[in-house]
Amino acid sequence: MYLDKEKKAEIFEKFGKNPQDTGSVESQVALFTYRIAHLTEHLKKNHKDHATARSLTMLVGKRRKLLRYVKERDIERYRALIKALGLRR
Repeated sequence: MYLDKEKKAEIFEKFGKNPQDTGSVESQVALFTYRIAHLTEHLKKNHKDHATARSLTMLVGKRRKLLRYVKERDIERYRALIKALGLRR
């Protein structure tokens, strides 16, 4: 399994307000980014996997919606998140 408990806890500890904070926008976007990177690598090897391609598209849409929410509420928080995750925006 590519995403075990330890890796998830590490992501939430780094981007959440505390290690148990799994619901904040920052921690959710970080988790989605990790999953998107994994699915992208999978699709490079298995280009005919259409179910995974659809899942990747939906995940990118979820992340985009959350980033839009943060951008509308607090632009500085958005900029910090984009910089920490290394996203192109």
